[in-house]
Amino acid sequence: MVAVLGSLTLVLSGCGTGGDGPGQGRRPAGAHVTIRVPADAPTISAAVSLAQSGDLVLVAPGVYHESVKVTTANVTLRGESRDKVVIDGQLRQPNGIIVAAPGVAVENLTVEENTQNGILVTGSAKAATGLPGQNGGYDTGDEPVTFLKSFLVSYVTATRNGLYGIYAFSAQDGVIEHSYTSGGADSGIYVGQCKPCRIVVRDNIAELNAVGYEGTNASGDMYVVGNRLVGNRVGLTTNSDHQEKLLPQQGAVVAGNLIAVNQQPSTPEQADGGWGIGIGIDGGSDNQFLRNRIAGNVNAGLVITATADLPPIGNQIVDNTFAGNGVDVGWTFPDGTQGRGNCLRGNDLRATVPSELATTAGCPVSTQSPTPSGTWTMPKAPGGIPFTDVAAPGTQPQFPNAATAGATAVPAVPELPDTASIPLPPVSLLADGARVQMS
Repeated sequence: MVAVLGSLTLVLSGCGTGGDGPGQGRRPAGAHVTIRVPADAPTISAAVSLAQSGDLVLVAPGVYHESVKVTTANVTLRGESRDKVVIDGQLRQPNGIIVAAPGVAVENLTVEENTQNGILVTGSAKAATGLPGQNGGYDTGDEPVTFLKSFLVSYVTATRNGLYGIYAFSAQDGVIEHSYTSGGADSGIYVGQCKPCRIVVRDNIAELNAVGYEGTNASGDMYVVGNRLVGNRVGLTTNSDHQEKLLPQQGAVVAGNLIAVNQQPSTPEQADGGWGIGIGIDGGSDNQFLRNRIAGNVNAGLVITATADLPPIGNQIVDNTFAGNGVDVGWTFPDGTQGRGNCLRGNDLRATVPSELATTAGCPVSTQSPTPSGTWTMPKAPGGIPFTDVAAPGTQPQFPNAATAGATAVPAVPELPDTASIPLPPVSLLADGARVQMS
């Protein structure tokens, strides 16, 4: 491995390494170190293998052709420069970074061109092997559900990956924030198979993906707030899917997001073929959609439908602003599985299918009340492009004091948003650093 990490920086002043080599044992209690790549270890993987709980792995600018797996709890993996520290899979590996231990923070770097995921955070041993997921989502067979608890992904750029940019699967108690995803052949950000999730997805930009954000079987204290989901094929979906465990999807809060012009042709084409949709609710139930700005989506601003035998029940659409959509709200059940108890209140609406939903389906309604259904003429989706051909991202904001800040302490349970305090976003939300502008 690495013989001696001579330049390794002790965070605890005055402590030595005990003579056994950093990362190899006999440190004074409470001593944490910074392991620098490549000064102290030639690769990120080598540095991570040396790290102990509480350590910081700090990566210098460069292109790193490796897949990094973090299996030690409470390690921080951080790049010195978000745009210049690049983990490039060269389309030869499934995942750029796998987080398989609790309390890990991944910060201030770029992951690109992996056949599946830029970053995978998971408690599933099968998912971590990279074998499942060939058709989108992870079917882990008879593997028991095991959650990874506590994680943070912050100031990360994930671009041109074959499934998901940032993927939390069978994980709980985490935050995905201040990140940028593009070129996700399935979704830019995906949260799947958690109950209760206690996950917050906030202040991110997702553009030029097949889907900006997707939550599948992600239930309970699941918050998607203050994001800019613009210029994808579909902005956001929350859905139930038999391919993953913990059916049905329930209890997410989608609030204060800008979800607009999601009909960008220069994007990967997802197998489901969605196009021109702001929000899709597909068999999801008991979700709240609050104070989102949903604009310029040529098919529909918000669609409710069913997943096979799983009806959408009790979704509340409250105080959102709709503008310039083909249909603002459309409820349609072509497969015969009809929803119940879905309702609207206080939205700025122009056109709905069926018509006059604001008065005929106003909140509150009984969960046994049938959800009306209709159809409309949907625009034909153009063909997509290979995810590898999606435009490269521009420069994104840096983690503050990345090279000098200490390791990040990830809380066991994140602070969950106060839903009432989340405002309707301005049109300009998260405009800086974005490649697709509002029309």
